[in-house]
Amino acid sequence: MRSGSSVSASFSAEWVSVLICEDRSVHCFTEDHLIWTGIMAYQFKLAEKLLILNERGQGVLIRMNHIKKFFFQVCTDSKRRPSYFTEKSMESSVKYINRKFPNIDIRGGSQHLSSVQKQKSAVLEGLHSYYESFIDVMEFRDHVYELLNTIDACQCYFDIAVNFDLTKNYLDLIVTYASVIYMLSRIDDKKAIVGMYNCAFEFCNGNSDPSFPRLGQMFIEYDHPWKKLSEEFGPHTKSVTGALLSLRMVYPRRNLSADQWRSAQLLSLLASPAAMLSPTCCDTVRTPVISSAVWLFVGFLLCHSSLNANADSQNLWKMALRNGLYLTVIRDEILNIHKLSEDFFDSLKGYSKRIPDIKECKEYVIINCGALRREKRNFLRNALKELTKVLEDEPALLGPKALFVFMALSFSRDEVLWLVRHAENIPKTKTPEDYADSQMAELLYYMEKLRTLLAQHRYVIQRYHLQYLSQYDALALNDTIQGMYVCPEEESVLMSSFVSTLSALSLKHLDAGEEFDLKPFRLDWLRLQVYTSAGKAALALKDYPDLAKVMNMAQFHTRMMDNVNELLCETADLSILCFEIEYKSCINYTNATSTPFDVYRVIVQMANYNQSTHEIARPTDLLAGIQAYVTSLHSLSCYINIDVTRLVKNVLLQQTQPLDSYGTQTITTLYTNWFLEGLLRQASSALIVHCPTTQCFVNQNTENEQSFHAEEYADICGLRSLAELIGPYGLKFLNENLMWHIISQVGELKKLVSDNMDVLVQMRANFENPEAMSDLQKKLTGCENVLKRMTIIGVILSFRSMVQEALIMDRHCPFLTRPIKCLKDFIYPEGDIKVTLGVYEMASAAGLPCEIDPTLVSAIANMQTDNSSIEEEFKITCLLLVYIAVSLPTLCLDPNSFYRREHGGHQNNIHCLATAVNHLAAAMFTVQRKNIQTQLQEFLKVASSILLQLGQNVERMEIKNRDSVYLILHMIVEQSPFLSQDMLEMCFPYVLLRNAYREVHKTFIHTMG
Repeated sequence: MRSGSSVSASFSAEWVSVLICEDRSVHCFTEDHLIWTGIMAYQFKLAEKLLILNERGQGVLIRMNHIKKFFFQVCTDSKRRPSYFTEKSMESSVKYINRKFPNIDIRGGSQHLSSVQKQKSAVLEGLHSYYESFIDVMEFRDHVYELLNTIDACQCYFDIAVNFDLTKNYLDLIVTYASVIYMLSRIDDKKAIVGMYNCAFEFCNGNSDPSFPRLGQMFIEYDHPWKKLSEEFGPHTKSVTGALLSLRMVYPRRNLSADQWRSAQLLSLLASPAAMLSPTCCDTVRTPVISSAVWLFVGFLLCHSSLNANADSQNLWKMALRNGLYLTVIRDEILNIHKLSEDFFDSLKGYSKRIPDIKECKEYVIINCGALRREKRNFLRNALKELTKVLEDEPALLGPKALFVFMALSFSRDEVLWLVRHAENIPKTKTPEDYADSQMAELLYYMEKLRTLLAQHRYVIQRYHLQYLSQYDALALNDTIQGMYVCPEEESVLMSSFVSTLSALSLKHLDAGEEFDLKPFRLDWLRLQVYTSAGKAALALKDYPDLAKVMNMAQFHTRMMDNVNELLCETADLSILCFEIEYKSCINYTNATSTPFDVYRVIVQMANYNQSTHEIARPTDLLAGIQAYVTSLHSLSCYINIDVTRLVKNVLLQQTQPLDSYGTQTITTLYTNWFLEGLLRQASSALIVHCPTTQCFVNQNTENEQSFHAEEYADICGLRSLAELIGPYGLKFLNENLMWHIISQVGELKKLVSDNMDVLVQMRANFENPEAMSDLQKKLTGCENVLKRMTIIGVILSFRSMVQEALIMDRHCPFLTRPIKCLKDFIYPEGDIKVTLGVYEMASAAGLPCEIDPTLVSAIANMQTDNSSIEEEFKITCLLLVYIAVSLPTLCLDPNSFYRREHGGHQNNIHCLATAVNHLAAAMFTVQRKNIQTQLQEFLKVASSILLQLGQNVERMEIKNRDSVYLILHMIVEQSPFLSQDMLEMCFPYVLLRNAYREVHKTFIHTMG
């Protein structure tokens, strides 16, 4: 009896078991004979057959895909078609063969087949490999039939958490077999190929090829592949469903949302520092690295009866349908799972209720899946970046955290391939942008970095796992075996060999450079899974979950010794991308091969700037993304003739200008706008605070949550990344915009001075007379306005100073910055001002701090009007300093004027007044050719006198934050190159400053981590 549908049909009752022997004869056993199932598991080498057929099936599947692609291409390109397919004389032959297939009579149809007869040798030679491939499909089908029926006869038990390798190979074989049959049905010319070959064979040999009748029958049977496959798998429903239902704990955990991943701090080594050195393991150590959506879809499609009978089956099936719209069959061949399911169930009786389920799942995917997957990719980008950085710094962690690496690669691989599948077939959705990811190159970059780390530190991984296997796994396995109350001889021999194999592993073998081969260990474990999973087995593996746990863990550890590359293929293989037609447009980086504009567009897209919501990518993220993008382009240059270095330099140089050569805004303009409108505008309202201690800006704790965290953009790392992105030219453009805002504030300050000119002149003359000053203070207006505008100037200048310091030119051109530093050290403000400003301008462009800000000097000089003389401007500047000094006491009234030790500044940013006073005074007096030190000393005297008068106000509100305001005076002197502590002590007692610092520090609770 030929194995096939007739063999499957023999499963007419649940109590009958079928045994197919080597001669393909079939033997049926009742329950009384089930004792033989264990013997069958030994005799029929199920473990070996599973491995061989899975590997064989992949080869056959690839060949079916090749035949389909080849004949599709030759149909569209006549030059590539064999001559016997292009000649007009062959058209009637092909039509006759297709019409009569498989019953082709070469004698009765000789007038149609004369052309085949003339070219019979060429036809046989040209179609032989294709014909043999189809025979291989038929033989593969026969062997799969035999194996599946034998497994059913053995009544094998499947559970992914227990017999992982057995269950995985079983489900893989089912999917591979179904894929082969599906691809066979997709070859449109298969009947013409096989029919023409057989006609040529018969013309040459006088009789038909022996395999042709069965081959022809197989083609007819699989005209509707899924219907026929579901009929074949009817008898296997119990086994397949059992294997699929074992995924009900695994699959939901694999498909959590990005928020759930984030809450669980998935893949983070820094989340639990105390457990950083602990080995990563779980009850099902290898299940986190498998993708099981295709198992569920294909399995329940073939064994669909369980969907109506089992609620768990239905729930798992729906989860698979909510995973996406498409699944990969082979390379770029995909299945539209909802359309296929709907058409299939629509043709079956009793499945009408499944149609609404399918439509509901499809609607869910269209509405939600794009955004959910986008968030997953965003999470994985950051998670892989953190993981890579930690492992680069501490590669020894690759030992205990190897599973983390493979989980990260597996999750990332799934998201990349999901996007590629769906980007080519974007559904009708309101958010098509969810199916394009300009930052995909970054994710691929970190995946490649992790793969590289595994290769670079192979010795570290092997050394760790060798000791784990010999000093822990072997002992744990031995203890588990000793606690077993039943252990047949065959199983006992295998388990003893496991212990001896693991115990024999020694570091001296590793240090001697010996290659390890633990494949026999893994094959024996698969054999043991088969023996102990058969029905009525004397030793049932499901009764010993501890044994399964220890062995599954040991199996993974052995792969770390000799099988890392194969495990990488299972978890991180992206070779499928080579076959994706539209992959270039999906990830938006290989388009750079056309014009530089594509590169400009990708880089600007990476910035993700949204003007309405003031959202933009963090500079650190953008820099990492561009680096990953450039690395991908360099990889591409190995296959395409393109000068990547010149292209990238050209593009990035233009990104340092306000507009590129196409007239579009660059990242320089985008970040300039964002920092001015997003960060500094909120800092001027004290919603964001400048922190001198940590050299960054941070968000204030307010009721209204802000859309971004300032410290992620304006800290040392963020600003260094910004400087790296936009360079000195871009920083110059940023500085010019900052200066425009400063000059507009200076203009308003001058107007306030003009409005209060008379009062300020009298205050300047009477600042040491408390009574006169008290009367004049009542006449003075706009004190809060002056301090507010000066604080804004100080915030902008503080930000500018941080940006200047972030421009680390030493790293790029130390040979240039060192002479500039040396030249700057020999220049003094008292010398020739033009020479001084020239040197300072050069030093400032290199990121070096200067006593006088040349950019600010130039901006103030340009705002001078023709109607005002130098002396008038000098008078206004002096009175402005007086105005600021006499306004300082009003700061005490603001409850936010409190000094915070952890920030090193005040809650309302008034500590930035020190920066504003020093920079503005130095620049204005430089323009007016006046002595800076003399004028600042006058300011110091006026301010000291006014603040000392606060000490006399014991009951007034002004004393509330008096100590915090005192510190501003000390900051001004500390930051000024023109003032000294001696000058301060001459007009303001140091004891007051000391007491002020003590008072503000009293309220600070210092905690040690």
